[in-house]
This record gives sequence, structure tokens and C-alpha cells, in this order.
Amino acid sequence: MANMNEIKDRISGIKDIMKITNAMYLISSSKLKKARANWEAMQPYFDNIQATVHHVLEHTEEFSHPYFDNGKDKPDDQKKYGYIVVSGDKGMCGSYNHNIVKFAQAEIAKHENAAIFAVGTAGRIHFERIGANVDVEFLYTVQDPTFEKAKMIADTITEHYLKGRLDEVYIIYTRIERGAEVPKIVKMFPLERHRFEEGDPAKERYMTTRFEPSPHAVIDTVGPIVARGLIYGVLTAAYCAEHNARMSAMDASTTSARDMITQLSLEYNRARQAAITQEISEIVGGAKSLSQKKA
Repeated sequence: MANMNEIKDRISGIKDIMKITNAMYLISSSKLKKARANWEAMQPYFDNIQATVHHVLEHTEEFSHPYFDNGKDKPDDQKKYGYIVVSGDKGMCGSYNHNIVKFAQAEIAKHENAAIFAVGTAGRIHFERIGANVDVEFLYTVQDPTFEKAKMIADTITEHYLKGRLDEVYIIYTRIERGAEVPKIVKMFPLERHRFEEGDPAKERYMTTRFEPSPHAVIDTVGPIVARGLIYGVLTAAYCAEHNARMSAMDASTTSARDMITQLSLEYNRARQAAITQEISEIVGGAKSLSQKKA
């Protein structure tokens, strides 16, 4: 059994760790709330952009546009696929990074002609370690998602897509579902018409809409904004999922630390009781020796 001083030092060290885990829990909770509030503030804007695309498709004859139709005539084995993998920059968030890179690796393995766009340090390190080529890395974009960062990513990917370097683009990220972090994949390009078909047909049947200078030009303008909104939403969802995972990990660590302190406190009390018993035994033994000498 360890002596009392060793046990006290261990308890003190664990209490210091508990302060750190508690602080990290509170920080992650604060950041998660802030990110959600920012997204909710921006969401009406992106909803209106989606509605604009819907109106264009609803009130015009079907027309071809690069945002919807690039690469559709190519055979699947000749298409170039792009995967934007959103992982974390930091650890101490449980299995968050492991789950997303494992999911991404399985999806990317389905296509030979795949380009990887790493958003987050954990994903980049993983793919470099297994020998995969990371085409583009976006640094420091997941730590604090903003529309400016989303615009930078979306514009880079859009340029690759419109220039024919990519035929299909997918985003792999994590979102919170029922309190758990779940890896997801969503298609970015080409845009899918059915995503914009929701609406109230009875309400829109009698609407007269004119697009200037043309429906094609309107899509030219709003298409990049749709992509930026998608990226911003994904970055926010992943950021919230990462901090939710970190909160769970820190809460579990704090609970484990409390359990260890309880166990160590019992050991300390036993050691203290043993020391007291030993002191009493020594005092009693010394008293008996003195009485025997006097006798």
C-alpha cells in the first residue's frame, strides 16, 4: 500500500486534471452555442437563395447549366470524384476524428479517380500516413467556422468543378443526431434539381416570374452562393459535433477522475488508520516497557 504522502499527491494531481477537463467542457459548451446561433442567424438568407433556385426551375423550361449538368454524360469509370473531408484540428474529443476518417476512407475507396480536399489537420495526417494524396488542404477552417472561410473553400471547389477537373463532388462530415455524432456524406456538385423542387404548387401556380437577363444568368449568380451556404452549414454542423464529442469526452474524464479520487480517498483513510493504529501500538508497547522497568 502506498504511503499517505504519495496518495495525497495523486489526489492533488487528479484534482488539477479535473479543473482542466471541467474548463474544456465549459469552453466547448460555449463554442457550440455560439456556432449554432451564428448559423441560425444566417439560415434565412440561404433559405431565400434556395427558394430563388426553386423559382427559376419552377417557372422556366428545362435548360442545361454547368452547375446541374457537368459530367452527366461521362461513364462512371471515367469520372473524377472530389471528396471534401471535414475533420478536427485538435484531439481530446473521443472517437470523433477516428470515425470520420474511417468513414471517409471507405467512401473514397469506391472510386479510383478520387481527389481529396482535407478540411482539418486530423484528416490530412491520416491520409498522408496511409499514402493517399491530399490534393488541397484548407488550414484553420474548422476551428471557428465563418462565411468567409466557407466562401474560400466553396469557390476553390467550384473552380475545379467548372474547369472540368472534377465531375462529382461530395462532402464528408459529422453532424449531431439524437445526441450522437454521426458521419454523413452529401453531394455538392452537380446540383440536383430535386433538391429545389419543394414548394407549394397551389400557391405558385398563378405566379408570373421574369428573370433578367436570363434564367441561366440567375443560376450563374446564385449557384456559387448555394455552394457557399452548403459548405458553411457543413462546417458549422461538424464544428458543433466536434465540440459535442469533446464535451462528452471531458464529462467522462471528469466522472472517471471523481471515481479515482473516491477510491484514493478510501486508500488514504486506510493508510491513515493503519498509521494511527501503529502509533497507538507503539505508545502502548512503550508504556508497558516503562511499567515493567519500574516494577
